[in-house]
Amino acid sequence: MTDHDYMRLALDEAAKARAIGEVPVGAVIVKDSAVIATGFNRPIGCHDPTHHAEIAALRAAATSVENYRLPGCTLYVTLEPCVMCAGAMMHARIARVVFGASDPKTGACGSVLNLFDNTQLNHHTAVQGGVLAEECGTMLSEFFAARRQQARVESS
Repeated sequence: MTDHDYMRLALDEAAKARAIGEVPVGAVIVKDSAVIATGFNRPIGCHDPTHHAEIAALRAAATSVENYRLPGCTLYVTLEPCVMCAGAMMHARIARVVFGASDPKTGACGSVLNLFDNTQLNHHTAVQGGVLAEECGTMLSEFFAARRQQARVESS
């Protein structure tokens, strides 16, 4: 499978979040060409500010391999990770992160800052952005447009 194929799986996870009213972000973790974990956003439903797609996938992957370290793994996510998620990836020793849409407000892989580019930190993860960026961005844009429309209807 290619990066595009794995990102399509992450988009499937994002659709699960959208279906329950959460911001549509999905993640997939791959090791040795096999998907070992998936996750999608659920901070609202879980009442947990840390329940981002990446964190859910990291937790599932760590359980799957019975180790909190995930060397040799690639994490695919539909939206550029935030600082919290990037930090968790570093602690897990993720080898590579591939994201779809950039996040100009909270992105920690180059949009606002690049946590992985900091030479003072002890682990360095390869980063690739823009994989299926248009599809990932469209899903988010449509979600927020629908949410704004709903707010206008409710306020009138």
